[in-house]
Amino acid sequence: MLVSAKEMLEKAKAGHYAVGQFNINNLEWTKSILSVAQEMNSPVILGVSEGAGKYMTGYKTVVGMVKGMIEEMNITVPVALHLDHGSYDGCMKCIEAGFSSVMFDGSHYPIEENIAKTKELVAICKEKGLSLEAEVGSIGGEEDGVVGAGECADPNECKAIADLGVTMLAAGIGNIHGKYPENWKGLSFETLDAVQQQTGEMPLVLHGGTGIPEDMIKKAINLGVAKINVNTECQLSFAEATRKYIEEGKDLQGKGFDPRKLLAPGAEAIKATVREKIELFGSANRA
Repeated sequence: MLVSAKEMLEKAKAGHYAVGQFNINNLEWTKSILSVAQEMNSPVILGVSEGAGKYMTGYKTVVGMVKGMIEEMNITVPVALHLDHGSYDGCMKCIEAGFSSVMFDGSHYPIEENIAKTKELVAICKEKGLSLEAEVGSIGGEEDGVVGAGECADPNECKAIADLGVTMLAAGIGNIHGKYPENWKGLSFETLDAVQQQTGEMPLVLHGGTGIPEDMIKKAINLGVAKINVNTECQLSFAEATRKYIEEGKDLQGKGFDPRKLLAPGAEAIKATVREKIELFGSANRA
């Protein structure tokens, strides 16, 4: 059964740990992430970008796969299925398809329009029992074709969006999607602190969790971050393990070309990455 992310994130914020959102791209990703969450007794959020949703043929396919796996794998920890960086239309489609959580990314709209659209979604999500994430101040790097430089959010704009009744808020604090450049200035903890002071109890979300040093992650959690998104790191570890398998010629030994064998090292590598993150975020045994 899928659950909204509301309860798990409120508990995380109160308990000073964070729940990981791990983006899924296919069956291997989903299976690896769910099995580690269960093994570590940790709540988990499965993130789906609009691009990944399209790749997996549509949101209904994603919902069917995730619900089927929860049942077949006997997953008992709380699992939220969440649209990552959704457009208004994307949110509506995911709500209809059976997601338990959505993110509306209105950060590229003027603040008035971001507020108006977020308000509409708050009402729909409340009625259907879904959690809703909003974003203020764009996150740097590239996400489905949108490139931003890692701006810092305006704390007053954050308050205006938080007050609409969203479940969680992603505020840009100099974080970037993908790999961080050499000259990255680091996270702006002043911005995070100011946002937290304006938004109080609301769980805050850190996007672009790949490549942020561990001490910064821990400090961000202490300052109210309760959800951290990880995507690139799992992709890199999957690619590295797969490359190694092929470079060692294992796909040419016996039935090593069988996709179940070919993709196994990559799937194990994803598990190792997720395990490491759950430890770092402190969500183990919090289910």
